[in-house]
Amino acid sequence: MAGATSPAARALVSRLMAPLILLFLYGCCSCGAVERERTLAMIKPDGLSGNYTEKIKAAILDSGFHIVKETQVQLDAERASLFYAEHSGRSFFDSLVKYITSGPVLAMVLERPDAIAQWRALIGPTDARKAKTTHPNSIRAMCGLDSEKNCVHGSDSPESAAREISFFFGDGDSGCFLQYLFHNSEDHSIKILTLFFDNAETVEHDEL
Repeated sequence: MAGATSPAARALVSRLMAPLILLFLYGCCSCGAVERERTLAMIKPDGLSGNYTEKIKAAILDSGFHIVKETQVQLDAERASLFYAEHSGRSFFDSLVKYITSGPVLAMVLERPDAIAQWRALIGPTDARKAKTTHPNSIRAMCGLDSEKNCVHGSDSPESAAREISFFFGDGDSGCFLQYLFHNSEDHSIKILTLFFDNAETVEHDEL
């Protein structure tokens, strides 16, 4: 009969259907890739001494960030100069080092999609005086005083985030990553490919 399907063809279609449905479902759930990014957030001495830590953390969590890790440290002049090395030729450098070493700081690794830009938006303009006018709901409007004593710090690029996270926490804690889910047709397992900046890791999971 014209149009009849052979047993071999039906068997092939049957074998392909399950993987295709699985891929479709995972594609719908994950939209192909889930990108999460990490950035460094730092509460400066005036933020800690002014007892703003819990308010800042509440704003962070309310904005969809995950605090991956944190550490409270007292920077000395040498370490502070290294952290702000890009500003070493600026007229305010000595004052900045003196300010950031005037008390302990709280460094945190924050994670969420588009973390760098979202954290910069949450903290507001560098000058806290401007923030109070143009971004009254920002963190710097809440606890900052001026362009130097502005309560918090945020990485301004992926490269800065990687360097600054490494500065406080060592290598291996920085960066954004992509996760892809795909089906292995040979053993019907689901593989998760996790891509970091310069390396890739594949993790195999049992059949789903």
